[in-house]
Amino acid sequence: MAWSIIAAVALGLAVLWIALIIALRLVAPDEMRVKDAMRLLPDLVRLTNRLARDRDLPRGIRIRLALLLGYLALPIDLVPDFIPVVGYADDAVVVAVVLRSVIRKAGSGTIERHWPGTTEGLAAVYRLTRTTPDPA
Repeated sequence: MAWSIIAAVALGLAVLWIALIIALRLVAPDEMRVKDAMRLLPDLVRLTNRLARDRDLPRGIRIRLALLLGYLALPIDLVPDFIPVVGYADDAVVVAVVLRSVIRKAGSGTIERHWPGTTEGLAAVYRLTRTTPDPA
């Protein structure tokens, strides 16, 4: 009886993990966006940290960003790096999804105010997150 429950839980976790890999692959940015994200990673981490500390942003956004920083700091990935295509891209996908959500909630002006890098880097962030700056 106990083994069947353990087996069912393990099978359920495996199915969820496979579904996660498929979902990540479906929302993954193309290869150029992943390369942009890897090149911009130091600026993206600084941006995330600055946004997470901004008391003017709603608490939900700050919590989401703090969780993202925690995820990036962990040595364990959702998808191990040895899995082709998605293995190295999972961090970029997670960053892109969270930042897209933040840009939609907080507006691009907030992102621009906190952006530590170049204007070309900021343009790459918009490409990575598939968003556009707010009209002036």
